[in-house]
Amino acid sequence: MNAFTAEHTPADIVKIFPKASDLFKERQIDFCCGGDRVLKETFSEKNLDEITVLSELNTAYESWQKEDHQVTDWDTIPLTELVDHIVYNHHAYLAEELPALGEFVTKVFRKHGGDQPHLQELHRLYNDFKVEMDEHTMKEERDVFPLIKEYEKNPSEELLQQIHVANGELEEEHDVTGDMLKRMRVITGGFQPHANACGSYQITYARLAELEENTFQHIHLENNVLFKRL
Repeated sequence: MNAFTAEHTPADIVKIFPKASDLFKERQIDFCCGGDRVLKETFSEKNLDEITVLSELNTAYESWQKEDHQVTDWDTIPLTELVDHIVYNHHAYLAEELPALGEFVTKVFRKHGGDQPHLQELHRLYNDFKVEMDEHTMKEERDVFPLIKEYEKNPSEELLQQIHVANGELEEEHDVTGDMLKRMRVITGGFQPHANACGSYQITYARLAELEENTFQHIHLENNVLFKRL
């Protein structure tokens, strides 16, 4: 019997089977910003073969279960611990990676943008993404995460209402940044450099793919775990 069906949501599947995020990315199935829609809707919208995708997903999960994995149950760990994980594993990554990767994106655009016009859009998108994420993570750490930690210690309806108002805005920002990443994937052909790409070009695309992976996991934890628990 299959573990996952078309009635499951990508968000719930990734909580149980984190490696499913790879399959979802390949099929361009959203598991973070729009991760709470059942798969059946996405299959219909994207004209994906339900039997094929579910078979691949369940086969991969069956193999994965036979290995020794420790999966964190994000739905039960203390909220403060979850917030700290997001800050130290995702915000810290962005703070270090965004400026460094930005230099590569600019270098490749300057060198190859003349005959590869998609690099101009990539350069613009990346810099918009960087500004958005810088402001977004700062807002979370300054205005929202302290409220969540306080709520865990001293819960009150008033505090919860403040958090809900703030979270609504944050989820809208997640949609914007998620769309930017999806567009970057499209214009780079899935972050696949052309056959004769130079070293800088290859490094840029590889690091963009890693940025996408980290950010989608980041948004998934906030939208589908942290905010829902509140």
